[in-house]
Amino acid sequence: MRFPIAARAGFADVRNTPDLITSKLPALQFYQLSIPAPDPPRGSFDASAAERGKALFNGAARCSTCHVPPLYTEPGWNMHTPAEIGIDDFQSSRSPDQRYRTTPLGGLFTRAKGGFYHDGRFADLRAVVDHYDRVLNLNLSEQNKRNLIEYLKSL
Repeated sequence: MRFPIAARAGFADVRNTPDLITSKLPALQFYQLSIPAPDPPRGSFDASAAERGKALFNGAARCSTCHVPPLYTEPGWNMHTPAEIGIDDFQSSRSPDQRYRTTPLGGLFTRAKGGFYHDGRFADLRAVVDHYDRVLNLNLSEQNKRNLIEYLKSL
């Protein structure tokens, strides 16, 4: 049994009649996805490098495979196994589906403090780019990594 305490307590057996929540969930998701991400602060990234990074994001670096513009997350089911993203399952093993969510990248600069990923394991964007360069065998040059980081900072 995956969650024995919750199962014993009957947490999975909750039914509200009438169900006042489920019918509202699609509209809530639409609303959440429609909130525009804040613009990065003026001068916080190199615009010409970001343009070169955008081409990498959508091409050789394969970022847009999961972080699909314009929301910069995956439409529909945006969950991945630890193996798919090259990290351990320490946190995902605690969730019912044992997966990690593809985080939306819009307004990424607002989440830079404290590291990246669910647990802050990557101190900065360079560490994230290096991780995927290694895990996905991208073989990005130093300049390409810098350009990609500038693009991420521009989102």
